Amino acid sequence: MSSLDGEEKAAEEVTMTMDERKAKLEQLRAKMRSSTKANRASLIEESARAKMTVRDAARLERQRKLAEVLRTQAEAEDRGEDVERQKNWEWTIEENDNWEKKKARKARRADYEFHDDAHAARRRYKKDLDLIKPDLAAYSRQKEVVLGLAPGSLANSGSNSSALTAFDPSGGQVVPSAEQRMAAESFYRDANTLLYADNKPTEDVIDRVVGKINRDIDKKGKFSRKRLNEDEGDITYINERNRVFNKKIARYYDKYTSEIRASFERGTAL
Repeated sequence: MSSLDGEEKAAEEVTMTMDERKAKLEQLRAKMRSSTKANRASLIEESARAKMTVRDAARLERQRKLAEVLRTQAEAEDRGEDVERQKNWEWTIEENDNWEKKKARKARRADYEFHDDAHAARRRYKKDLDLIKPDLAAYSRQKEVVLGLAPGSLANSGSNSSALTAFDPSGGQVVPSAEQRMAAESFYRDANTLLYADNKPTEDVIDRVVGKINRDIDKKGKFSRKRLNEDEGDITYINERNRVFNKKIARYYDKYTSEIRASFERGTAL
């Protein structure tokens, strides 16, 4: 029976006319278009739902924080306490000092006006200091050599001792060696030191300096101060309101008065 059914289907397909085949192809294309449209609508709906979820989550978080602040204030008022005073109790003296220094530093840096070259150089120097990351490990190794300590002593103990000599248990002072004295002279340099140009920076330090210079060059190349009358040419106004009015007038009458104004400027007007 199965063989007979297969033969009948094959016979039907052979006997299909061209119009029937076109109609079937059109049905398949309509199904494909409808499925593509449904998939796109589903994708847009899912994307909108995801965006709405993030937005709602942020809005709920803001509402939760506001409700918590209002509840804290209401409870403090019921107890007769000062909310700001209670909040300040959560900060330590060190944290408060750091916060005051940060505010003072921010207030100083908020002054962007140009006063003199020294002030501008100092601002640039302070800004460059923020990018400096000292190598404390190398500093500790140099200090260990100066103090005559075992390698890793300062790094492990976190000691900040600056003594040049050590003491033995019997109370006698240990005299530093010649190598230790040379290391100390190189480490603690002053105006009378004759050592110079003996520092050999690492590749990482050189790359950091080169990167800083390249960033400054790129920033300087992209800097462009926009002036108000840069695109307008001559200044024909006395204030901002007059500038807007002149711009509106020029929009309608410049095509009629441009030749007259050019004649006045050339001195050939009658």
